[in-house]
Amino acid sequence: MSCEQYETLVGSSCVRDTSFFGGKAVLPEGAGYGIVIGFGLFFSLATAIIMGLDKRYGGTNISSEYFNTAGRNVKTGLTASVIVSQWTWAATLLQSSNVAYQYGVSGPFWYASGATIQVLLFGMLAIQVKRYAPNAHTICEIIDARWGANVQKVFIFFCFLTNVIVSSMLVLGGAATVNALTGMNTTAAGFLIPIGVIAYTMAGGLKATFLASYIHTAIIFAILITFIYIVYAADTKHGLGSPSKVYDLLQSVAQRSPTSTECVARLAADQNCGPVAKNQKGSYLTMLSEGGVIFGIINIVGNFGTVFVDQSYWQSAIAAKPSSSTKGYLLGGLVWFTIPFALATAMGLATVALDLPVTSDEAGKGLVPPAIATHLMGKGGAAAITIMLFMAIVSTGSAEQIAVSSLFAYDVYRKYIKPNATGEDILRVSRYGVVAFGIFMGILSLILDELGLSLGFVYLMMGIFIGSAVMPISFVLTWDKANAKGAVIGAISGQVLGLVTWIVTAQGLYKAVTIKTLGENYPMLAGNIVAICSSGIIHAFMSFQDPQNFDFSTLNDRIQLIDDKLPEFEQDEDSNPKQLEAALAWIKKWGIGFTFVMIVLWPVFSLPAGCGTSAGCGVFNKGYFNLWVGIALAWGTVATAVIILLPVYESWDSISVVLKGMFTNDDVHMRMDVLESKIDALLAPGSTKSTEKLSQQPGYRAKLIAGHL
Repeated sequence: MSCEQYETLVGSSCVRDTSFFGGKAVLPEGAGYGIVIGFGLFFSLATAIIMGLDKRYGGTNISSEYFNTAGRNVKTGLTASVIVSQWTWAATLLQSSNVAYQYGVSGPFWYASGATIQVLLFGMLAIQVKRYAPNAHTICEIIDARWGANVQKVFIFFCFLTNVIVSSMLVLGGAATVNALTGMNTTAAGFLIPIGVIAYTMAGGLKATFLASYIHTAIIFAILITFIYIVYAADTKHGLGSPSKVYDLLQSVAQRSPTSTECVARLAADQNCGPVAKNQKGSYLTMLSEGGVIFGIINIVGNFGTVFVDQSYWQSAIAAKPSSSTKGYLLGGLVWFTIPFALATAMGLATVALDLPVTSDEAGKGLVPPAIATHLMGKGGAAAITIMLFMAIVSTGSAEQIAVSSLFAYDVYRKYIKPNATGEDILRVSRYGVVAFGIFMGILSLILDELGLSLGFVYLMMGIFIGSAVMPISFVLTWDKANAKGAVIGAISGQVLGLVTWIVTAQGLYKAVTIKTLGENYPMLAGNIVAICSSGIIHAFMSFQDPQNFDFSTLNDRIQLIDDKLPEFEQDEDSNPKQLEAALAWIKKWGIGFTFVMIVLWPVFSLPAGCGTSAGCGVFNKGYFNLWVGIALAWGTVATAVIILLPVYESWDSISVVLKGMFTNDDVHMRMDVLESKIDALLAPGSTKSTEKLSQQPGYRAKLIAGHL
C-alpha cells in the first residue's frame, strides 16, 4: 500500500505527517555552511575588489567622512536599491508569507502597504536633512545640535535599541531557516551570518555596503520573479500554474468543515484546516479580515519605529545627492512593495492551496516560504530560498553594522570620549564598531534562541519598544515649537505606557502573562498604539505649553565635519533653497498621495469585490483574483527591471572610467602617476574657485587624467 506525499504508513493506514520539516533537512549540512561562509567570503572579496578599482581608477579616497557617508553623492537608482535592500529583512520574506498563510490575501497586502508608507513619508525627512543639516552624520547629531546632550543620550538608547531589534529578527529568521533546510547548527548559523559581512563593511564603509546591497537586491528580485511565475504560470506538476487554479484550490480549502475527521486531526497537529476565523465567509480571498486588519495596524506602528528610529535610513538620506534623496526613497518604497505583495501572496497562498502540513510553530518561525519552495522545486527551491534569505540578511546586517558604528563613533566616541578626535580616529573607531556589533549579533542569536522567541513575536512587539521615539524624531526637523523636555518625557513615557498596556491587556483578556498571551493580537495592538500615540500627544502638549521656536537656519552650523570639506555639489544648484523647497513639495504630494492610495483607497475599493457573484460581497470572485494576481506579476516584473538596470545606467560614466583604467597598460599608468602629481599642484589650496569646485566632483581626477592621455 502506498501513501500520498506527506503521509506515512502506520500499520495498514496512511497517517498525515504532523509537520512539514519534521526535523529532517532538505539539503546537506555542508550546503548551509557553504552558503553562509562561501557567500560571505565571495561578497567580501568582490566588494573589496570593486572598492579597490574605484580607489585606483576613480580617484576615491576612503576618509572618515567617506566611510560613514559614501561621499554624499549617491544617485537615485542606487539610493532606491539600498532602501529596498535595507528594508528587505528576513521578516520581509518570511513573516509576510506567514500572514498570507494565516489570513489570506489581506495579510501580505497589509504587510506591504503598512511597511511601504514609512519609506515614502521618510522621504520628507530626508530632504529636510539636506535643507537644514547637510553636515550631519547621524540623527543623534541633529538631536544634539537642536535639543542638547541630555536629549541626545535618550535617543542614542532608542537608536541602539532599534538596531538590536532589527538585528535580532535577522538572526532569528536566518538561523531558523538555514537550520530547517540544511540542519546547520542554529548557534553556528547565528554567529556566522553576521560575521560574513564584517570584512567588506570594514574595508569600504557605507559605499561598500551600498554596492553589496545592490548585488544582493538584484539576486533577491531575480529569485522572486522566478517563484511568482512558477506559482501562477509555470507549475503544472502540483496543480498550480494559473491564478484560476490557485483560486479554486483556496476556495476548496476554506469550505472544509472544522468538525470533520480530516480537520480535527490536522487542527490537533496545529495545522491549518477549514475556514479562516473572523474572515468574511471564512475565505482566504477577502480583505474583510479581522486578523488581517489588526496585523496591518500593528505593522504600520511598528515599522514607523524601524524606519524613523533606525540610523541606517538616516545614513542613506545623508549619503544621497539632494536631488536623489526624495526620488530614491519614493522609488525604493514602490519597488519594495512588490516583495511582500507579490512574493508573499504567491508563496503563502500556494502553501494553503496545496494543503502542505506546515504547523503554526513552523509558520511562526518563518518557514512557509522554505516549505513551498521545497515542495515546488525540491532541493533547487530549498537552495534558492536559502540564498535569497541570506542576501536579505547580510544586506540589512551590513547596514545595521555601519549604522551602529557611526552612532558609536560620532555620538559616543567623539562626543564623550575624545572630542578632538581626528578623521583617522573616527575611521578606526568606526571599523572597530563594525566588528564589535557583528560579534554582538552572533551572541544575540544565542540569547534569543535560549529565550524561545520567534521571528513573528519580535516583529509584532517591536513598535511597543521603539514606537515612542517616532514622533519626537519626526518633530526635530519639521516643527520649530517642539521642545527638548517634551521629547524626553514623551519618548520615555510612551515606551513605559506601551509596555504596561501590553502586559495589562494580556492579563485582562487571557488571565495570564506568558509569551503566548503577550503574542496575541489584541495585547500587541493595544501596546503598539499606546506607545506611539501617547508619546506624540505628550510631546505636542508640552511643546505648546513651552514652545522652543527654534531657528532651523542655525542647525547646520552646530554640526562640524571632521577632516573634509562638504562636497561642492551640496552648495550648487542641486541644493539651493528653491530646489530643496520644490523637492519637499514634490515628495509631500507623491508620498502622501501614495500613502492614501495604499492604506485607504485600495482596501476600500476591494471591499465590494464579489458582490453580485456566487462568491458573495467582500470575497474575491475569480475575475477579481485574476486582476489582483495580474497587478502583482506586472508590478514585480517592472520593479525587477528598474532596480537592476537603473543603478547601472546612472553610474555608467563612473563604471566606464574604471573599465578604461583597468585596460590601460602599465606604461600609461606610469604617465598617469606623473600627471597626477601635476594635478595635485593644480588642485592645491589657492587655486581658482572653479577648479576647486570641479575637484570635489567624484571621479574628477580620473576623468582629467584620462582626458590627457
